[in-house]
Amino acid sequence: MINSAAPEAVVKASLSRLLIVRLGSMGDVIHTLPAVSALGRNFPEATLGWIIEERWAELLCTLPTPRCGARSAQRPLVDRIHTVNTGKWRRAPLSIETLEQLAAGLSELRAPRYQIAVDFQGAIRSSLLAKWSGAPTIYGFRQPRENVAAMFYTHPIIAEGRHIVEQNLSLAQAITRNFSLNFDKDDQLYDGPSTKQLPHDPAAEIECEQRLQQLQVKQFVVLNPGAGWGAKQWPADRFAQVARELSQGGLPSLINYGPGEEPLAKLVESESGGAAKRIQCSVTQLVALLRRATLFIGGDTGPMHLASALRVPVVALFGPTDPGRNGPFGSRSVLLRSASSQTKYTHRAQTDQGLLEITPAEVIAAARLLLEGK
Repeated sequence: MINSAAPEAVVKASLSRLLIVRLGSMGDVIHTLPAVSALGRNFPEATLGWIIEERWAELLCTLPTPRCGARSAQRPLVDRIHTVNTGKWRRAPLSIETLEQLAAGLSELRAPRYQIAVDFQGAIRSSLLAKWSGAPTIYGFRQPRENVAAMFYTHPIIAEGRHIVEQNLSLAQAITRNFSLNFDKDDQLYDGPSTKQLPHDPAAEIECEQRLQQLQVKQFVVLNPGAGWGAKQWPADRFAQVARELSQGGLPSLINYGPGEEPLAKLVESESGGAAKRIQCSVTQLVALLRRATLFIGGDTGPMHLASALRVPVVALFGPTDPGRNGPFGSRSVLLRSASSQTKYTHRAQTDQGLLEITPAEVIAAARLLLEGK
């Protein structure tokens, strides 16, 4: 157990087991990767664990790879992955299955005897999991997303920077500053985007090549018409118009879609007149697909952040969410947002009026700008 009153050198020498708490979603997990990578570089001998929702574990580890063991290209950032299924548990909180899973998960989480837990999520459930890990020291943001979460932090940190990636890095920097013997206050934790922060699945890579061959596609654009809620969703017919225009220049489009979005993808495909084709992917398959993409076009969604992390050029369509906080980070990008859009995180079904002011012509011009490498 770390003694907060111990001399600085003694404290710094003792950090060997660190738990990351970031449960989801796709974009939020991706925004946490640079901070965790920085912690791994500064504490190369420490065991790093991560607790995450089961559905997003593929962002940390390929499916065939064990969740615990030495890091590799298949599980590049952490040594241990602990998964939860909070959605399922909430639906049946008192069922025998839920209680058994909670007991087993809690035992597994406490087994490594983590010294520090870092809550990058700032929610009540994430802070509770940090507390239940048994780690005596818990870092989190002084002003978390849910204020009650801060009650469980022994070290609340003031977030620095505007973008969430920068804020996460500032939390990692606070830990590094307190525990790394070699850290200089002027050091920069972020050393640029790295595609090696995401797992590499050889089987998925081969499968992706085969699917592209079947589709007779080489260079291609990925369109992502879906969004977390309606206010962030640019109209399907406009995606189709963009696909038709790009196809005339010899660049076909593939439509990525998630659970429940198949009707939307079918509509884009139909409206495009064959210029765009649907392709449904698991998380691992989407990573492999985006590694090969020439360009990505979509709104503020997990796949957009994944494309950016993989250094794919991005045309980002923003409406009610703040691009300064959530925009593409690390890749060449053109960000389109109307001056009339106001930042609102209310999950409204109707498309944001400002988002509707973004025209297909503007998106096509942005795409060509990136394709020309300017």
